[in-house]
Amino acid sequence: MNRRRSAIVLTSIWSTATGRFSLIVMSCWLLVALLSLVWTPYSLWATDGFHVWQSPSWSHPLGTDGSGADVLSWLMAGSATNLLIVLLAVILTAICGLLLVAAMLSSHLGLSQLAVVVIDALISLPTVLVALILAVPFGPSIMVIVVACSFGYSLNLARIVRPQAMLVARSAYVESALSNGASAGRVLMTHIVPNILPLLLVQLSMCAGTVILAESGLTYLGIGVPSSVASWGHSLATSVKFINVYPLAVIWPGLVVTVVVVALNLFGDALRDAVDPLENPRLRNPSPAPSEKTQEAADVRES
Repeated sequence: MNRRRSAIVLTSIWSTATGRFSLIVMSCWLLVALLSLVWTPYSLWATDGFHVWQSPSWSHPLGTDGSGADVLSWLMAGSATNLLIVLLAVILTAICGLLLVAAMLSSHLGLSQLAVVVIDALISLPTVLVALILAVPFGPSIMVIVVACSFGYSLNLARIVRPQAMLVARSAYVESALSNGASAGRVLMTHIVPNILPLLLVQLSMCAGTVILAESGLTYLGIGVPSSVASWGHSLATSVKFINVYPLAVIWPGLVVTVVVVALNLFGDALRDAVDPLENPRLRNPSPAPSEKTQEAADVRES
C-alpha cells in the first residue's frame, strides 16, 4: 500500500464517528504505553500501608489499592505490557493463519488436504487448556499467553477466511499465474492475500481485543502474566477479591479493558470499509498528489 492509498484509508477511517473514537483511544493507549516506559507518577513498588484503598485525590488520581500502591501507575505500566502482548499475538496469528490458509488451499494448488482435517480436530481445544499445558513446563509468562492465544485464533482465522480465499484461488488470473510458473507462495501473497485483506484485518482486530480479555482471564487463573509484571489483568486479579471493600479498584482496570476492546473492534470494522474498494470509492479513483499533477502537466506541455 503506497502513501496515497494509506492516506486515503486513514482519512476514510477518521471520517466516521466510530473510526475517530477508535483512533483516539488507540493513540492514547500508545502514548501512555510509551510514556510509562520512562515515567509513572509513583514507583510500582512504592506502597503506603497507612493509605490503603484511598479514594481518588490530587496525589493519587485513581486512588490506591490494598497495599497502598498507586492504581494509575500500575495501569500505565500495564498498558505497555498489554500492547506488547497484543502486537506479538496479532503478528503470530497472522503468520500462522496465512500458513494454514495456504495449507487448506493446497488441494487446489496441487498439494494435500490433510491440513483441513488437522484444523478441524485442533480447533476444539480451548485457549485455557492450551495455556495450562504450556504453563506446566514454562510457568506463567507473556509468551504462554501469546502462544496460547495465537494457537486458537489462527485456527479460527483460517476457517473464516478460507471460503473467500477459495473463490480467489479458483479465479482465472490465479490459474493464469500458476500456468505461467508462479509458485504457490507468490500466488498467495500477490493475489490471494490482497483480495482477502478486508476480512483478514477485521479478524485480526477482533483477535487483538480478545487477546486483552484472554490476558485478564489467564492472569486471574495464575497462568498468565507473572505477579512481578504490571498488566491490566494483574490489576483486575489482585483487586477483584476486594470488590466489596473498594469497588473502584476493580472498576478502573475493568473500564480501561472495556474501552480498549470496544475501540479495537470498532477499528476493525472501520478499517474493513476503508480498505475495500467496493465500500470506499476513493480507492477506485484516487486523485493524484499535487506533485504528480504538476509532473503530468509538464509532460503534456513537452509533448
